[in-house]
Amino acid sequence: MKQPTLAITTLAILSTLSVTTHAQDGMPITVSGFGTGALTMTNTDQAEFNRVNQAAGVGKDARAGVDSNLGLQATAKYSDTVSFTVQGLVRKNGSNDQFGAELAWAFAKIRLNDDFSLRLGRIGLPVYMISDVRNVGYANIMLRPPNEVYRQVTADNADGGDVIYQHSFGDSTITAQAAVGRTKVRSPGNYYVEFKPVISTQVVLENGPFTYRLGHSRATFGLYDNASLNTLVATIKSVGLTSVAAELPLTDIKGTFNSAGISMDYNNIVGQAEFAKRKTDTRLVQDTSSWYLMLGYRYGKFVPYYVHGDVKQDSRRNFETLPTTGPLAPLSAAVNGAIKGGLQSTNGIGLRWDFYKSAAFKVQWDRIKTREGAGYFVNAKPGFAGSSVNVYAAGIDFVF
Repeated sequence: MKQPTLAITTLAILSTLSVTTHAQDGMPITVSGFGTGALTMTNTDQAEFNRVNQAAGVGKDARAGVDSNLGLQATAKYSDTVSFTVQGLVRKNGSNDQFGAELAWAFAKIRLNDDFSLRLGRIGLPVYMISDVRNVGYANIMLRPPNEVYRQVTADNADGGDVIYQHSFGDSTITAQAAVGRTKVRSPGNYYVEFKPVISTQVVLENGPFTYRLGHSRATFGLYDNASLNTLVATIKSVGLTSVAAELPLTDIKGTFNSAGISMDYNNIVGQAEFAKRKTDTRLVQDTSSWYLMLGYRYGKFVPYYVHGDVKQDSRRNFETLPTTGPLAPLSAAVNGAIKGGLQSTNGIGLRWDFYKSAAFKVQWDRIKTREGAGYFVNAKPGFAGSSVNVYAAGIDFVF
């Protein structure tokens, strides 16, 4: 599908720089890649800043693992209507604090006619506005997508398929996509979330310098091998708090994620914004409202920008009926702690410098304020709740 202007430019550069080879049967194979090499640090060792699904993060000592990755993509063209694409990605993601390789995409694409195409295999899920290029730093103005929105759904891809419709009407292009599949996400803490099935749809309208998007995703999912939550729910049931346990299911959970976004690149003014709402049937995965806004201005090869993000919890943050004194008080505290989601807001400034035709240098400074807890920071020490933290990052995004 088409992306906003910067993403389209990225794809064009990838096409220019890509290497085309031929298999023995004459099938052309195009190989391209992307990556980010970045150092990230904060002004505190009381907690660690990370991205979604990272087991650890960064404190005062700069580390490369938070914002760095490397991707390689190959597409084999079987005919004018059939092609095969695979994409591998190296990054820190999952239950250990190590770089690991993963198969991000692996699908066959069939062009049914000028407007419709079908993809089967492992596909990217259209959950967010920049889902297709969320790992391609060069395709985005910001150094990273804001955690306030981009931590709400942890799945990047699914094994299944999608149908894509794209048609131009004068100066406008409309793209509609419907994907269905199943996926398993290994999370920090060595438990996993399994979505079966997940259905994700979006409609994108591009008109001149503006892009508008509406998205809807729904899934049935479960939280598996989470020892602490399994023990907590079992204990609640054993003391007879069945009404509380009924609001804390760990499997066969229904959830939805609705989002709307807009981006622009008009007269050197660049902007991007998304608003999203997550709802689930378990209070262990909280209902949230989240949003961000990014604005920048292009001065030749330089783009200074500002970004603000925020997230709030829509579901209740405690069970009012649980006892706060007596022998069950510790259990009450554990339950109310488990149903509290991370609350935080971010104000950030950054600069992108396109110093080479296929590479950009970026610096970004975020001021993150947590509320009623540790926000989305990990490995927080006692007393960190409610703190404000500076996050500094610098890196080079490139495509080849």
